[in-house]
Amino acid sequence: MTTNEQLFARAQAVIPGGVNSPVRAFRAVGGTPRFIARAEGQYIWDAEDKRYIDYIGSWGPMILGHGHPAVLEAVQKALREGFSFGAPTEREIELAEAIIAQVPSIEQVRLVSSGTEAGMSTLRLARGVTGRSKIIKFEGCYHGHADALLVKAGSGLATFGHPTSAGVPAEVVQHTLVLEYNNVEQLEETFAAQGDEIACVMLEAIAGNMNFVRASVPFVTKLRELCTKHGALLVFDEVMTGFRVALGGAQSVYAKLIPGFEPDMTVFGKVIGGGMPLAAFGGKKDVMKQLAPLGPVYQAGTLSGNPVATACGLATLAEITKPGFYEALAAKTQKMVQGIADAGREAGVPIVTDSEGGMFGFFFADALPQNYTAVMATDKERFNRFFHGMLDRGVYLAPAMYEAGFVSAAHTDEDLAATAQAALEALKAG
Repeated sequence: MTTNEQLFARAQAVIPGGVNSPVRAFRAVGGTPRFIARAEGQYIWDAEDKRYIDYIGSWGPMILGHGHPAVLEAVQKALREGFSFGAPTEREIELAEAIIAQVPSIEQVRLVSSGTEAGMSTLRLARGVTGRSKIIKFEGCYHGHADALLVKAGSGLATFGHPTSAGVPAEVVQHTLVLEYNNVEQLEETFAAQGDEIACVMLEAIAGNMNFVRASVPFVTKLRELCTKHGALLVFDEVMTGFRVALGGAQSVYAKLIPGFEPDMTVFGKVIGGGMPLAAFGGKKDVMKQLAPLGPVYQAGTLSGNPVATACGLATLAEITKPGFYEALAAKTQKMVQGIADAGREAGVPIVTDSEGGMFGFFFADALPQNYTAVMATDKERFNRFFHGMLDRGVYLAPAMYEAGFVSAAHTDEDLAATAQAALEALKAG
């Protein structure tokens, strides 16, 4: 049997760091990454045939679990019909219609192949529509690896961003302002000083890349108010939360709390592709008509709206729109995080949890963090020990304390009980 260690050694010889996406390398937690050989339902098996309860779910898309029969059938049928055409298909229309039907803020969408592509295209469109250059993002929110969005904040009030990746020239991010998440005062000061220069504000309303952190209702309310007042577009990045935290995404959660609330544009990914490379961005027709071939903002992609990916996405959306799906998923997720919280109390370890729909997070802290600085102050070493303790007990969590987790419809009460027991044992072990 080939071991994970052997595969990692081979991979490092031919792939930078041995992985094709950095977090997979286990650099944050140490140890050897598990090379996954197969998956079924709520489980994955590594190269050594060890089974894990999967709470990553391909970082969110596998909301039904792996290999759902209806999705497999749809994909197999699509494969027989053709892998890719480079021409329009009816399924592209159907997927666009399915997304629009569930998200009132959207009248038209453009399909692409990745969340990064969707985010960078949205940014270009916002700048094209407004004729402005500056954008606002928030520290701890990740919107893909487009150059203009790979920036970090300085201390104190808003500063121009500084690249967080080599190869990103300073002049590329000179128009990117990075603010503190959930800081209303800083937001007001920035718009007061530069509001007429800001093209858009991009936000993960429930952030999943600094673990699980919610934007406060006052923060989102003020953001909507300021964008409207100054003519900037409010963009909700729902690559992670779209169709994952609720049928209408995170924006539907806030619409229940803020009367009449809508973002101007939305970025989608993950769940809408059901695990295939597929993403989208959308908004009102007046904004979307600025895209080529109708308008001057250019965007294109050879594999955009891929027929196999759209078949996978449509089959997934058909399942999750069935009555009671989200109520059942949310109940499972709440039970999962409650098991971790109870384990923390019994073991005498400070731990706080939160969840929405099928997305969750937990922190080794006394209170839920409200921004990236607070997340960074939580107990990283405790998390790393806990991660390996859970992995040893057959529970696969994200290999970094900065990542949210995901529950699928396939997880059972037995899985949740086993997870809670593993958490208790791992915490007691240190």
